[in-house]
Amino acid sequence: MRAVFLPSVALLALLGPASAQTRAVPESRAQVQLSFAPVVKIAAQSVVNVYGARVEKTRRSAGMDEFFRRFFGDVPNAPGNRTQRSLGSGVVVDASGLVVTNHHVIADMTEVKVSLSDNREVEAEIVLRDPRTDLAVLKLKPIGGLKPVEIGDDDALEVGDIVLAIGNPFGVGRTVTQGIVSGLARTNVGVSDYGYFIQTDAAINPGNSGGALVDMQGRLIGINSAIFSKSGGSVGIGFAIPAGMVKMVVASAKAGAKAMRRPYLGATLQLVSQDLAEGLGLDRPTGALVSAVRDRSPADVAGLKRGDVILEVDGRAIDDPDAFGWRFALHGTSGEVPLTVNRGGTRRTVTLKLQPAPELPARDLVTVRGRSPFAGVTVANASPALAEELQLEATEGVVVTEVEETSVAGRLGLQKGDLILAINGDKVASTRDLDRMARAGASLWRITINRGGQVMTTVLGG
Repeated sequence: MRAVFLPSVALLALLGPASAQTRAVPESRAQVQLSFAPVVKIAAQSVVNVYGARVEKTRRSAGMDEFFRRFFGDVPNAPGNRTQRSLGSGVVVDASGLVVTNHHVIADMTEVKVSLSDNREVEAEIVLRDPRTDLAVLKLKPIGGLKPVEIGDDDALEVGDIVLAIGNPFGVGRTVTQGIVSGLARTNVGVSDYGYFIQTDAAINPGNSGGALVDMQGRLIGINSAIFSKSGGSVGIGFAIPAGMVKMVVASAKAGAKAMRRPYLGATLQLVSQDLAEGLGLDRPTGALVSAVRDRSPADVAGLKRGDVILEVDGRAIDDPDAFGWRFALHGTSGEVPLTVNRGGTRRTVTLKLQPAPELPARDLVTVRGRSPFAGVTVANASPALAEELQLEATEGVVVTEVEETSVAGRLGLQKGDLILAINGDKVASTRDLDRMARAGASLWRITINRGGQVMTTVLGG
């Protein structure tokens, strides 16, 4: 039996009085046909397929290297090389050739190509990578006839609104699925640092990542990013990054930034539990509790204090720290923004200056060599900017920014983001301190690090 979808107004007209409901008959084709084709024609021409590739050379002996050069040449697909590939979707957002996709689609990829809706294939350059938002911006080589999508207002969305997901699931080709907005402001999804998603039951499957979620006017209201599934296929719980963040990422790319520019708060926030809400005089657990304020930071200058609960950002209510991070990030790095806070049971407004996190001291990157447990790590001086970038609590000391996989440090388990506090009881205040201590050598190494807020000390032989 074929299902017939009717527009709601036509449906009400057909139903008429209760006594006539079983006798109602459609009077025109318009009353029995509902199609999303006009919306798809508007939006689908902006959706592209994104192909990423990275060639990894595997280890070979010198003799084998000479053999392969002689018979195959030093080509990417020669035996002994391995090519990693990824497939996803993207959306043309600017006539100059800017395409937005998910960061995880092109993560670690060195070669990217884009297939347009008219099947033209174009090479693309990755101009912005932002793993914290799980967004990336590509720049296509000059080409005409691009159809950028109109970016809509995700704040106007309501639960129950009809939406379409457009992408390339499982690599089968451009596909459109329909559903509704199932939820808004979803947090704790675990996809990006800015956990604030549109939830939809429109079918989203592998390959849809980076594709468009559009409204009934064909406007982009989200970038399809993740699904909740135990099987790997769609079960009706999909998540999209709201269009507001897409606008910010695109603006950063146009300004020449390599990652999205974020405003600096200079405070540590935590979730408000039911018990905390009662103690703070709130009628329900909501907002973001200020648990610490850094000296001379924008939060400090604005007058935020430990124990304040931030309830609103520029008049928009927030439920938790994730929601604050989202709303705050959308205001950029210039001007001011009003924050509504609860302090001791009284609501008040503080005005925060918007500015990027300062990079003081300078990073002064150092890669440690020689014979020590730190051989193979690259370290930087911690600063508010680096703390924001790596999501660290500390803004002083020395931070591991990179670890060579096969190095001594890599084998010992040092990780990106580790804060090296002390060596043999001596404080490590700068990258030059660490380099000097590592070069000096020791018969015994007592190393203290901070990993994710947990301080650990280990002892190693020299």
